[in-house]
This record gives sequence, C-alpha cells and structure tokens, in this order.
Amino acid sequence: MFADRAKIFIASGKGGDGHVSFRRELYVPDGGPDGGDGGNGGDVIFVVDPGLNTLTDFRHVRKYKAEDGEEGGKRNCHGANGNDVVLKVPAGTVVKDFETGKVILDMSNKTEPVVLLKGGHGGKGNRQYVTSVMQAPKYAQPGQPAKEMWVTLELKMIADVGLVGFPNVGKSTFLSRVTNAKPKIANYHFTTLNPNLGVVDLGDKNGFVIADIPGIIEGASQGVGLGIEFLRHIERTKVLIHMVDAASTEGRDPIVDIEAINKELLAYNEELANRPQVIAANKCDALYGDDYETVIEMLKDEYEPKGIRVFPISAVSGKGLDELLWYVNQLVKEAPDDIIEFESEMDVMYRDNPDLPFEVTKSPDEEGVFLVEGPRIERMLGYTNLESEKGFAFFQRFLKENGILDMLEKLGINEGDTVRLYGLEFDYYK
Repeated sequence: MFADRAKIFIASGKGGDGHVSFRRELYVPDGGPDGGDGGNGGDVIFVVDPGLNTLTDFRHVRKYKAEDGEEGGKRNCHGANGNDVVLKVPAGTVVKDFETGKVILDMSNKTEPVVLLKGGHGGKGNRQYVTSVMQAPKYAQPGQPAKEMWVTLELKMIADVGLVGFPNVGKSTFLSRVTNAKPKIANYHFTTLNPNLGVVDLGDKNGFVIADIPGIIEGASQGVGLGIEFLRHIERTKVLIHMVDAASTEGRDPIVDIEAINKELLAYNEELANRPQVIAANKCDALYGDDYETVIEMLKDEYEPKGIRVFPISAVSGKGLDELLWYVNQLVKEAPDDIIEFESEMDVMYRDNPDLPFEVTKSPDEEGVFLVEGPRIERMLGYTNLESEKGFAFFQRFLKENGILDMLEKLGINEGDTVRLYGLEFDYYK
C-alpha cells in the first residue's frame, strides 16, 4: 500500500539539571561551589532522503523521542548533551500539527536538515550563581523541559503536471504510453489506488514529470471515496491535463464530467482550480463520422474561448499525443520554476496552552523578590530561548499579554526588585 499519510508523536530531550556541589579537597577547607551545568536535550530533526518515496516507515514506528541531557556533575563537570533523533522523509513531505491541522513545516525545498523541536537547555550549576554577596549558593537551575507534540505527515508529490479525470477515462493507459511508468490497468472504478509518477522525455532537454492521480469522483473534496487522499498530490503541480472519455463509452457526458471535477478542484483548493489546464479528449478513435466532429467541436466551443485547449487523442493508438505533450511542455516552461511550497501557519517554538494555570506571588522569605510559577510558565520556558533576541522579545510579550506585569504592579513591585521564574532571575524596571 502506498503510504502518503502518517500520524506520529515527536519529543525533544529534557535539559539536564544543574548540579549543586562544593569543592572538597585536602588543605582546601573552604572550597567554593563547583556544580556543573546540565547538558542540553536532543533535538527532533527532519531531513529529506532522496531514496524515499513513501511514508511507510512511519506506519510501523509511531513515537520518536530524542535523548535527555545529563545532569551536571561535581568539579565543574558539564553533563553530556542528549542525542538528536533524525527523521528521514521523502521530498514533498508536509508536517502539520495534528490538533489544529496547521502547517508547521514543508520539506519540499529543504536541502539541509531542519530542527523542528529544540531540546531543553541544560540548567546552570551552582557555580554560575556566585556573586559578591552570595559566595556559596546552594541552589542550581533545573533543566528546561522537553517539547512534545503529535504531528501528521502528508506526502504531496512533486510533479510538473497532474493528470486528472473520472475513473476509466484512460489515464493509466495514457501514462504507460508516454512515460516509463507501469501502472496497473483494468476496467474497474478506482483501479488505480496509488498515485503514479512518470517522466515524459521529449528529447533535447524537453520533458516534464507527470503524476497520474487516481479517479476523482463527485464529493471528493468533502472526503467521499478516496478523493482528498488523491487531491493532495496535485496541489504542487504547475499544469493539469484533464482527461475525459470523448466517446462516452460508459454513457457519461464529457462536459458534465469536466465541470464536476473542476467543481471538486475549486472546493478543495481555489488556487489549484486556477492552474493552467488542457483537455485531453480520449478514446476519439471510437468516434466515427459526424459523431467525432460533433463531440470535439462541442468541447472546443465550450472551453477554448476560456483559454483551455482541447486535444482529441487516443491513448491506445497514440493519435494526437505528440501535439498534446509539446503543448503541455511549453506551459510547464512558462510556469514559475520554484516548487510550490506551503507556508508555515504556526511556530512550534512559541506555541502555548492558555488553559494551564500559573500564579504570581511575593516571596515569603526574601524582601523584594517576586515569584512567577505554574505549569504555563514552566512550559513557556521550555520552548523559549532567552539567549536569542527573538526569544527574549517573545518572553517579554508573554509577560505582558498574560497580565503578569499587571499582577506584579498590584503586588507592589518596585524598580530594582527581583522577579524569579524557576531559577531564572530578572531585575524589574518599568
């Protein structure tokens, strides 16, 4: 079975905790703190593997977790960083958030590995907290938590041309004749259950990649049959060849068929429906005399005024194929060179769960110290890199948008007071 969709769980590694220890050696009675920093957790990394063309591997293994960072040690020993987990996917894979369906990452044009989930930063050991007034700190920073989520992987084929049409109009026969692809051919609805890719070679560096999309039926855009599973594969195509049974061998009206499928394309993706399109009127060798002229003229009168060329062809005999292929080749050349890429709709580094609680309180033991704690705060710190400008700007925005600054004001915070969030300390200034 061709695997073009999979649901998996991914998790980065937790940062190792900082260590609390003090130097204890002979003749050094008052050794200072020597607790080392924790190691960083491993990342979740996606990389394109040119040798893959399905998502089959992800059907068997559903959970992928990077290693946690090691805790810091005595004598300033830094904990080891956790190993990354690398997920190899075929070109054209789109990663979506399972809960919302939003696009996180499109691996179509990615030639380098992409870090999707960063591992938690290792916590600082107590040696990092030595100040002029605090010579022997007895606390260390915990490692930042791991980031985890369920994602959906979708493979959207990368092809120049999409071949669409109702079942049994001759698409598989057409593909086997004009490319090196070998699709299974039989007279059954939905015979082709797997999208097929083939290369049309016209010589002298002319040609294109074509994807034969299994027969689309009415209601496909709403999930009837296997429609949506197939429609996703033509989202990247530059040109559509719309094949119809001009001879109506199954009693179908070719114009009604064309309009029905165009309606499904429009309902699924309006941009897709507006791509350059040509009509391949297949099985024209089964039309004779006036019937041939009537059907072909009817199709041309309906669609060529709209800028859609009609080509009478026979996939069995090869009649009309050269003219069709060279015309499509020219449309592909005129289309933008870039592979259509889906823009990211969410940034997993800065996602948050607004339902998680938190609290802002005065420290009961230390004057001028305010505590901001709770699951929401801990989670935010887990996916925010405060050492980067972007991360710190998000941190400040998080405090404001969640009303934390207002809460501190109500508690009577003054300039120069300390705000503590799980071992992180900041001086407060308006």
